[in-house]
Amino acid sequence: MLIAWSRPTDQRLDAVLARVTGKPVTYREVGATRQSTLPPGYRHDRHSISLGHGDDAFRRGRDAIRRWEAHRGAGAIVRPHVPPALGAVTVVALRFGPSFVLAPCEIVYVTDDPDRFGFAYGTLPGHPERGEEAFHVERSADGEVTFAVIAFSRPADFLSRVGGPVARAEQRRVTSAYLEGVRRYVATDNGDA
Repeated sequence: MLIAWSRPTDQRLDAVLARVTGKPVTYREVGATRQSTLPPGYRHDRHSISLGHGDDAFRRGRDAIRRWEAHRGAGAIVRPHVPPALGAVTVVALRFGPSFVLAPCEIVYVTDDPDRFGFAYGTLPGHPERGEEAFHVERSADGEVTFAVIAFSRPADFLSRVGGPVARAEQRRVTSAYLEGVRRYVATDNGDA
């Protein structure tokens, strides 16, 4: 697990990126968040929130995903802060008590369909978990727009296993903040929630 005892600098995050770029993801079931049944042996999470109806809600939801608004809503630092692209490596830094947990990930797929947009990232070495998390905005046939976070994960190391109940509560808090961050962005006229 990678920890920073103060807010990580861009240089620290870039060093993590350099260390993990080219490394394989830390789980076998790449792309499994696309399936209706998630792989056994992991904790499963499926959470969603309504963003409204119509083209504008869908367009703003797509924009929120491109801008990492879910992560910003959770107070995360994302490096590099560029739209998610297949194969891109990123590090997400989240405050955890007095420290920051640094979570390196690789974008394992991107969805760009007329009524569904998003991506999934998989964990890389140094991430406190092993697994995959997907972020998608979707427009139904009746025009309702939802944002969903789907994940499967398990602790990657001893420290993550020992801190399991606390880490699990933190995962739930962060996921709720992801959902609310996108909802708030979509609901705000100028996008500067």
